[in-house]
Amino acid sequence: MKKFLSIFLVLYLVLFLITGCVNKTTAGSGSNSSSSTNNAANNKSKTEVVLKVGASPVPHAEILAFVKPMLEKQGIKLEIQEMTDYVTPNEAVYDKQLDANFFQHKPYLDEFNKEKGTNLVAVTKVHIEPMGLYSTKIKKISQLRDGATIAIPNDPTNSGRALLLLQKYNIIKLRKGAPLTATQKDIVDNPKHIKFQELDAAQLPRVLQDVDGAIINGNYALDAKLNPLKDALIIEDKDSPYANILVTRPDNKDNPAIKALAKALNSPEVKKFIEDKYKGAIVPAF
Repeated sequence: MKKFLSIFLVLYLVLFLITGCVNKTTAGSGSNSSSSTNNAANNKSKTEVVLKVGASPVPHAEILAFVKPMLEKQGIKLEIQEMTDYVTPNEAVYDKQLDANFFQHKPYLDEFNKEKGTNLVAVTKVHIEPMGLYSTKIKKISQLRDGATIAIPNDPTNSGRALLLLQKYNIIKLRKGAPLTATQKDIVDNPKHIKFQELDAAQLPRVLQDVDGAIINGNYALDAKLNPLKDALIIEDKDSPYANILVTRPDNKDNPAIKALAKALNSPEVKKFIEDKYKGAIVPAF
């Protein structure tokens, strides 16, 4: 009987030890699995960066879409929000609804900051969109009639830019020292008695049938299927100071994701993309 009890105790002890080892191993495996899952999730959350950028549809959003895969390789998810006006993108960046925007030139940004009391900053130049005069009524500028109506943008920098373009082609003359934000009050000579109609920049292509001509920003011209090189009666040259820029807040300008975007926008790949796609209608500014 004692021998039987001894054997039973030994077997029970061995079974207990085996069961304990199995439980310990299983628990260890579960812990490692859970730890690996958590680490993977943590690593993903650390490396995944979302960058929200507002842009005009053409060409800005198209250029951003081109660099999107380049940024994805760096762990940056670029979200492009298309906007068609010149106010909302800046307000959205200032209010931190967007991280950056890409639609404007420096003179416009300076005027916006001054008027709105904001402090948005330029990160880098990307391209120039030559502004041009378009018409469905005439084929060349010499046909512009006396008393013609020309539609121009109604924001200060682009209206001044339009007047400077007309001055360059001797259609009007501005007072000496007229600034980039020149207005109709700065016109000192108007031999053809041109009448001006100021409208939101995005609306200008839509009124071409109603006026003798309209001075349209390059992005809106392209969006309206107008080719600046072929369709514009007069156009800014490649030395225009109105390079379009990437814009953000001061507290965000040193953000590594913003810097990565700026580097991508100034890359040889983007330069080739602009030259190949837009055929000189848009010119790289870097």
